[in-house]
Amino acid sequence: MPVDGELTATEITGGRSNLTYRVSDEQSHWVLRRPPTGGLTPSAHDVAREYRIVAALAGSPVPVATAIAYGADSTVLGGPFALVGFVPGRALRIQDDLTSIDDTGLERIGDELIRVLVDLHAVPYADRGLADFGRPKGFFARQVKRWRQQWDLVTRCPRADLDRLHAGLVERTPTAGGASIVHGDYRIDNTLLDPGEPSRMLALVDWEMSTIGDPLTDVAMFCAYQHPAFDHVVGEPAASTSTRWPNPDEIAQAYAQGSGRDLGDFDAYLGLAYLKLAVIAEGISARHRAGAGHGLGFETAGAAVPDLLAAGLSILQRAHS
Repeated sequence: MPVDGELTATEITGGRSNLTYRVSDEQSHWVLRRPPTGGLTPSAHDVAREYRIVAALAGSPVPVATAIAYGADSTVLGGPFALVGFVPGRALRIQDDLTSIDDTGLERIGDELIRVLVDLHAVPYADRGLADFGRPKGFFARQVKRWRQQWDLVTRCPRADLDRLHAGLVERTPTAGGASIVHGDYRIDNTLLDPGEPSRMLALVDWEMSTIGDPLTDVAMFCAYQHPAFDHVVGEPAASTSTRWPNPDEIAQAYAQGSGRDLGDFDAYLGLAYLKLAVIAEGISARHRAGAGHGLGFETAGAAVPDLLAAGLSILQRAHS
């Protein structure tokens, strides 16, 4: 990659997973991603994984940044890193970012989010060289087991509500909703929108938890990010928790209509989503306690955990009623 003049790097804030930097020379801009320096949640910071999927999706209906380079040599930057093209899009991260968008505009953005998710799950992943990118068989059960294990890896604090939610999910394994590329962390602030026409997505970003698995897990995560507890993770009212968006049931039905997929036991998927989001919040809090995370949300993320676990338990009870 040719470089024109001295390189400079500026941190792009707002994320809670990998460290993200805008790298520039005198003519061009790129985005560099690398794992945080401590308090890692296993499998949640895989820049090699996100680089591979972004490269594979080039030219597909799913908008992604241009994949440029991946470096596995930790002696260069102290860890592996991925370099992609800079996308000059608009991010909707907090509720203040929504104030200039009227209700019709938000409705169109919501439609675009559903459209891209439907398109992602329709990509023939084997044709994109991703046949070995994941193991769709038994995906839900493995996710339940993995996220319970990751709690123990990020913290030693026992929680009875976590144990109850995990046990409930072990008992309730839904019939798989098919196999597709799964983003793993699908939400509004992982998108970059056209500044002139926000209802057009320019890039879906933050692919480090992507895999081949059950597409309904993506839909459920998209819904779970609407929970008010996510505000603690962001550190202020999050764009995804605004009551101006359609509610989770409406989102799920819109996806079902657009994709033609049966939602099956969707409450079980929501329960898993709340477990996953609780572990992510605890992991962010653990990085802060280890001195490896700073800025809005790191100090308060742990406050989200009990509410998210309670939401998961409530959903599973609703599923049994």
